[in-house]
Formats: sequence, structure tokens, C-alpha cells
Amino acid sequence: MPRPKTIRLGEVLIQQSLVTEEQLAFAIAEQKRSGRKIGRICVENGFVTEDGISRALAKQLDIPYINLKYYNVNPTVVRLLPETQARRFRAIALEDRGTSFLVGMANPTDLSAYDEISRLMKNTIELAVVNEDELLQTIDRIYRRTDEITDFARELEQDMGDAVMDFGGLEINPGQEEAPVVKLLQSVFEDATQVRASDIHIEPQESKLQIRFRIDGVLHLQTEADMKIAPALALRLKLMSALDISEKRLPQDGRFVMKVKQQQIDVRISTMPTQYGESVVMRLLNQSGGALNLDAIGMPPNILERFRAIIRRPNGLVLVTGPTGSGKTTTLYGALAELNTPERKLITVEDPVEYRLPGINQVQINDKIELSFARVLRSALRQDPDVVLVGEMRDQETAQIGMRAAMTGHLVLSTLHTNDAASTPIRLLDMGVPRYMVATSIQAVMAQRLVRVICESCSTDYPLKPNESQWLKAELKDAVATTKFFYGRGCTHCNGTGYRGRTGAYEMLEMTEAVTDATNHADPSHFLKAAQAQMAGETLRRHAVALAIAGKTTVSEAMRISNQFED
Repeated sequence: MPRPKTIRLGEVLIQQSLVTEEQLAFAIAEQKRSGRKIGRICVENGFVTEDGISRALAKQLDIPYINLKYYNVNPTVVRLLPETQARRFRAIALEDRGTSFLVGMANPTDLSAYDEISRLMKNTIELAVVNEDELLQTIDRIYRRTDEITDFARELEQDMGDAVMDFGGLEINPGQEEAPVVKLLQSVFEDATQVRASDIHIEPQESKLQIRFRIDGVLHLQTEADMKIAPALALRLKLMSALDISEKRLPQDGRFVMKVKQQQIDVRISTMPTQYGESVVMRLLNQSGGALNLDAIGMPPNILERFRAIIRRPNGLVLVTGPTGSGKTTTLYGALAELNTPERKLITVEDPVEYRLPGINQVQINDKIELSFARVLRSALRQDPDVVLVGEMRDQETAQIGMRAAMTGHLVLSTLHTNDAASTPIRLLDMGVPRYMVATSIQAVMAQRLVRVICESCSTDYPLKPNESQWLKAELKDAVATTKFFYGRGCTHCNGTGYRGRTGAYEMLEMTEAVTDATNHADPSHFLKAAQAQMAGETLRRHAVALAIAGKTTVSEAMRISNQFED
């Protein structure tokens, strides 16, 4: 393939009628002022899309445009170009064609980059245009630090030998950033961030140390290392989170903040003594993700509209229910973000505070000094709040204080661990909350689950299994035979899982007059019947099936989250 020629992007965009003369003049003036690239300025100002620029370049240079979102890259070929150069030149090796390599570039007119890549690959290169954002995402995904983590673990193991080392000194000794334990942890955090892991599990076993990541709700093994490095890792993490390094017999909880690739990550850490040493689990909360938004969590439009109307009422209790890890906190924080205006005072009582929200008074529970939910809630009500969020109604006392607040002019948001919306008021009665409180304070109960989303890059038609077809007939009747369903084959975009990301499945019970009257009935079945009539079949199961029909999730995922509460 001949060496590419230099072209002016602005001229290409004008020739192909993608921007106007005025828009280009604005972009050139902005480039002179800020030094940024014209293409980036045009995209940021909405003149043209990134995809439009890539296609325009491909057409002008008469080379292919490759959409990396749907391209199943070969990791072995990609790694032939070192990561540093791939990021520097915004390039990715895509195919080994024997006598040449196909290389995707965000800017194929960069002649010096072309020459340097040819030298590095020691072969002729053929060019294709790729979208820069998708290129960087692919680089993050492919150049994972698995080998690096294993190497650092071995280095740490050799460093330790049979001697007992005091890693506590790392906290106070300058210049220790190159210590193997620090490099190992840094690589683990970077890799976890790249694959969008929500949790890191460091678990000592009988003969090895196991490090696993939770991605989209499922644990994946990252690496295994020698057991002797386990105490060093636990000790370093305790120092970072200001825990007691001498205490190894009792569980401890803490937190610390770290920066990974320009992202601020809030890390919640929990240690627990196990048979073979201390198990460490870390929850990663990305504080750089921007404001939480109810529109982005997958709530059906009809439920979202009603939910928004309810949280804007001046008083009452709104409960969000579901098991641990079902997205309850995300829903409540999304509600808080909408209610957070200068005219309202918002107070949260949490254990722990997961996301720091500007303009909101957030209180962290601390049982060690008897700073309990009930105690903080009593004090919070003396602070003249309009909206109070109670992290969880764990006991009768907290529930009753929260409900009294809801009955006396406050909007109270909280969570409860129940299987579905209809059983929630009954659960409160079982906790010992007076029937009149339950009937008059609750405005609505939202139940939710998280389902994994099919990877867009490898989504394909799926023939139903007999048990899946039978399960769907309860919702779809004979329409099952004519409905298309999908699954993910597994590709490099989703690390072979077939899923990428998660979305919510929801149901909501509004406490209408009929449902409130039924609460006062002694027979729970009377209430359940009224609740089911109010929801009119808009259940978690129905929403999960709707997601499967829309091709967003698989039938097996819909069955999994439905069976969680049907059991």
C-alpha cells in the first residue's frame, strides 16, 4: 500500500458537506486559541460526529472504515504493537495478512506515525480508519494487565523470600513507589478499572492467593499467586485505609480514595479473618462518573413518570426494595439528584456513604460510637430537613422514626430487603411497625433487580430451549413461537461472556386508597390481592420479559431475576 498523503481535515469536511464554512471558521479560530485538534472541536460543538469524520477520511483516502464496536479483534495481533505506541499514535493492529498488517488509525494522514508503526511491525502496513473513542476503549480492553500482575506477584514473592517483611514502612518511607507490593496493587486497580469491575476480591486459599473481579454482577478469576504474599497485600491495604494493622482476628471496614487514569475512585474496603488468612474485598465507586440520572437506569417510561410525581410530593415514605447489589442506592441517589435544589434541605443517613453528592448533608453511621440509624435520624429531624434518605430500615425503631417523619411533613426515602413490592408493607408489619403507620405513611414501593445486557458487538438470534419456551408462555401465550430472542456469542468486547453492562428491571406499587384500606385487614392475602390489582400485571417478571423481547437481555437472565423472587 502506498504511503498516505497529507490532507486537511477541514477541507475534507467542507467537500463532503459535513460542516459549513462558518462552522469551520469557528473551529479554526478555536484551534488557534486552544491548540486542540479541529476534528475534536467540531465533534464537541455538535457540528459533526466522530463517526462522520472517520467515514469522511476513509472516503477521501480511499481506504476502509472499520467500526471497532462490531469488529472482533484478535488480542494476539493487537499486542504486536506495544501499548505505549498504540496510545501515542492512536493506532491498533487488526490483522496479520502474511505479507502485511492491517492497522486501524484515528488519523491515517499522520505520516510520522505511519513510518514509525511500519518500523515497529517490521512489515508493510495497510491502513484503515477507526473511530478514536472506540479505539481507546479497545486499547483499554485488550492491553489488560494480567501478565503484569502475575509478574509483580512473582517479584513480590521473590522479594519476600522466607523472611518476614514490614510493609508498614511503605506508608512513611519516600521513594517506595517501586516496591513490588505497590506496583502489584496499582496494576490490579488499573486492570479492574479498565474492565469496569465493581469489586476486587483478594482471597487466601490453602495453597494459593486468589484475586477475582466482579464484572456485571459475576465474579471472574483475575490471577492466582503464592500464598506468602497475602499478608503483605492485606497490610498495605490496611495502611491505605487507616485500619488497625495489628488486628488480624476481627473484621474491619474502611475506605480510601485513589486516582486511576484520571478517574477518582472511592474504595470501600472490608477485611475478614478466614481459615487461611485475611480475606479483603474492595468495592470500587467511580466518583468521576458525573451526576446519577433516573433517565439512565432503565426504568420503564410509565413507571418513571409515576415515580417522579411521587418523589415530588411534600411528604410520605418511598421505599426501594431488592437484594444486595440490585441497584437500590443508584435509584435513590438518582431521586436525590432531581430533588437537590437550593429551596430544599436534604439529609442522608447512610452506612456507608457510597457517593458524595454536593449540596446534600450526608451522615456516616458508626456503630462503634453508638451513632446508629435511629440516633442520627432523630437528630436529622431537628435539622429542619425537607427530604431525608435513610440508607436502610434495618429494625423496628428506625422504621418507626422514619414513618413518623413521613407523617409529619417530610419526604423520606429508604430501602428494605424484600423480594417484591407487594410483600414490603407486610414485612414492615412483621417487624412490629403499627398497622396505621404502614397504611398512612407509605406512598409507593419500588422493587428492582439488575439484569445483564447482551453485548452489542456479538448479539445474534437465539433458538429457545424447551424450558425457556414453556416459561415464556405464561406471559406471551402463543406469541412465543413468532417472537425473536437474542444472546451474545462472546467476543473480545465482552471478554467472551456475551454480556456487557447491566440495566434494571422494575415494578412499583402505589399505595392508592384501595391498597391502603386493604392494609388494615388482618388477613395478608387480602392486601396482596389488592396490591396485585393495583400493579395490573406490571411486575418484575413482565419487565424482564419485555427486555428479552427488545433484545436487551437473554431469556435465561430474565428467568434468573424472576426466579429470585418467585421462589
